[in-house]
Amino acid sequence: MSAGARSWTVHLTAAAEADFEEILRWTVNHFGDAQARIYAETLSAALNDLATGPSAIGVKKRDDILKGLFTLHVASKGRRGRHFIMFRVGNTPDRNVIEVLRLLHDAMDLQQHLPPGEEST
Repeated sequence: MSAGARSWTVHLTAAAEADFEEILRWTVNHFGDAQARIYAETLSAALNDLATGPSAIGVKKRDDILKGLFTLHVASKGRRGRHFIMFRVGNTPDRNVIEVLRLLHDAMDLQQHLPPGEEST
């Protein structure tokens, strides 16, 4: 990380953690343990990419779905995958935060799977 780069804390909401677990459970059931381990690494690598902040390569601002929402597709840097990371940016006095709201399959209607209490634009 360059001297001018800021470090971000990546926080998964309970819904995002449940999505992660369900994705891996589904992968085990359909493709086996070895593929689930590989996909867990793919998902984790994409989440780690967000530690550089909302300007990470591949991040898209998605105000069309919800004001302040961003997405990152996990398929990048040679990785294969079919999921989006939905997140928003937050700041506290002592840190910058990426709040991961959901991990959703790219065939899903993302707007239909916003966390409860979130209003679309």
